Amino acid sequence: MDELQFQELLRQKTEAVEMIIKRYLPEETGYQKTVLEAMNYSFLAGGKRLRPLLMQETYRMFGGQDRVIEPFMAAMEMIHTYSLVHDDLPAMDNDEYRRGRETTWKVYGEGMGILAGDALLNFAFETMINELVQVQAGLSPRSSGSAEDIKVAFEQARAVARAISVMAGKAGIYGMIGGQTADVEAEGQKKDLTMEQLLFIHEHKTAALIQAAMMVGAILAGADVEEIENIEKCAYNIGIAFQIQDDILDVVGDSKELGKTVGSDEQNHKQTYVTIKGVEQSVGDVESLSKEAVEILRGISGDHTFLEQLILMLIHRRK
Repeated sequence: MDELQFQELLRQKTEAVEMIIKRYLPEETGYQKTVLEAMNYSFLAGGKRLRPLLMQETYRMFGGQDRVIEPFMAAMEMIHTYSLVHDDLPAMDNDEYRRGRETTWKVYGEGMGILAGDALLNFAFETMINELVQVQAGLSPRSSGSAEDIKVAFEQARAVARAISVMAGKAGIYGMIGGQTADVEAEGQKKDLTMEQLLFIHEHKTAALIQAAMMVGAILAGADVEEIENIEKCAYNIGIAFQIQDDILDVVGDSKELGKTVGSDEQNHKQTYVTIKGVEQSVGDVESLSKEAVEILRGISGDHTFLEQLILMLIHRRK
């Protein structure tokens, strides 16, 4: 597949993902209407929808075909969106604009911005748990299904429960929130950041949700334990390489192409992978991490041509 074919396929797949995840947004009614509006405003702010796309493509690579993946795709984007809403708050990054429009707290107020983030996180789990409830309905003794149907429903319910557990772990205190905590504290420390601290932040703040997306796709498609572990490692490499590339672009990127000012890390005296290891070593590490990620994918049966190109695009992006 050449670059033009890939970009067209990516556009089509992203549009399809957008249609799927929008179906799970709440209706803006009732006395809580304002927070529902704020949730939807945040969710519909745009973005590449990369995490639900990675989830869907991993699911398909392992042979998944039904719609059980769809509520998890929506929940994944809700969790990612809530993290951005809270990142933008005055108490965190104090950003007034994201993707060319005012941030949620700037439009709805700081208090409603906090509630919108909380609501998105809770609604993500409500969305996933509703899927578990529906699957478990097929296990009822009153179900008219055959013994084989009930067995399939049981296995699916177990997979859904495990997928919810992975999402909770990767988004929580041992995942993204843990990474955010270490990042906030690192900004206030006087001594230099160690590489161990930096990798902890990158793994938990950036890679964790990518791991969740790909692991959930594998789990719901019926992958075995070893395959899920391999996908977790693959996604770790993707996340770390993605963040290193971000640090590289802040030094050598083009402002017009990136759509933001380069050199901001240096201006803010922020330590990054590049400030510790240098540009040349950082570029080499991106290459080795991405090569290993692709090799892991190639060791798995199934069609992963598009997924490979998607991963390489993410890692080697210029903006």
